[in-house]
Amino acid sequence: MYLFNALFIQIKGLFSWSDVKRPWHLAVLAAVCVGIPALIGAATDQFAVATLSSLGAMVILYLPKTRTAHRMVTLAMCSFGFMVCFTIGSLSSFNPYVAAFALGLLSFGAIVITRYYRLPPPGSFFFILVSALAIYLPFDLGKWSSNIGMVALGGILSCGLAFIYSLMTGANDLPVTKVETDTQVNAIILEGALVAFFISFSYLVAVLLELPNALWVPISCAAILQGATYRMIWHRNIHRIVGTAIGMGVAWCLFSLQPNYWVLALSMIFFQFVVELLIVKNYGAAVIFITPLTVIMAEFTSANMSTAVLLEHRLVDISIGSAIGIIGGTIFHRTSLLKNIESRMNARSSLSGRKAS
Repeated sequence: MYLFNALFIQIKGLFSWSDVKRPWHLAVLAAVCVGIPALIGAATDQFAVATLSSLGAMVILYLPKTRTAHRMVTLAMCSFGFMVCFTIGSLSSFNPYVAAFALGLLSFGAIVITRYYRLPPPGSFFFILVSALAIYLPFDLGKWSSNIGMVALGGILSCGLAFIYSLMTGANDLPVTKVETDTQVNAIILEGALVAFFISFSYLVAVLLELPNALWVPISCAAILQGATYRMIWHRNIHRIVGTAIGMGVAWCLFSLQPNYWVLALSMIFFQFVVELLIVKNYGAAVIFITPLTVIMAEFTSANMSTAVLLEHRLVDISIGSAIGIIGGTIFHRTSLLKNIESRMNARSSLSGRKAS
């Protein structure tokens, strides 16, 4: 009976909906920021390049619930972080092993910085996503500067629209926000090192297996490791695999219609809007719409693939990345390895320069 009840609680948790509410106009803002570059790309017949600006525009997802000045500083710094991740990732894409090392390094830096400054969800995830997508692009120094510029333009667009949005919604009436940092530096460094190692390792596994779309393996691994608890990691694992399977069906239905760039751009706006409404409610439901959105942004040429190939490639990538993420999550949440190392580090001295108490 106990086992049955425990299983029922686990299954119930998969379908539970959070009571967290997100303003609908914030979802509209995110959809507009991501959609404008895509619409411009459709109008100029440069859709593939324009999606890089849509990628940079996703910095809008880091818009904090604070006053305008703090919002603009946060978005500006996150935009700079996106550019750094994209720049280093692009430069390292000439060799898969160099790329794996760079991805691990960028992931470590993103995790440590976002954790230290207590950046709320999505935390380090989109910095890792930008890094992986940059590594995925063919190495071409001739397009390197222009690609970085497109990512930067997306960030600038989001900052500008966020400023207008903040004025319209009265952000300056919010209470003053005190910037707080996490003083557990040792714990942050150890967590960052572990997660970065598994993200880098997952990319190496994808390369060694010669998977056609290796970037989705580390992205899936990173998404799974975002879980705050072991139960959440398992839930994310199931949500991601099942949600991706359904989402790939949605993507195939869209591509089977042989859509033009305008349809793809409008689809991106719709998917981004729905994702922002669902992500705070149920991760699995959001993944259904995240999947076709990312397919359009990263590999919209998959429209020429058969249904079986499209589903098989992506599901294999997701499954491998999720499995590696589960291993990393198990070590992090179910063993005392990191706690033992942290206690030894604290016994000597804190990396912040203060003696451990």
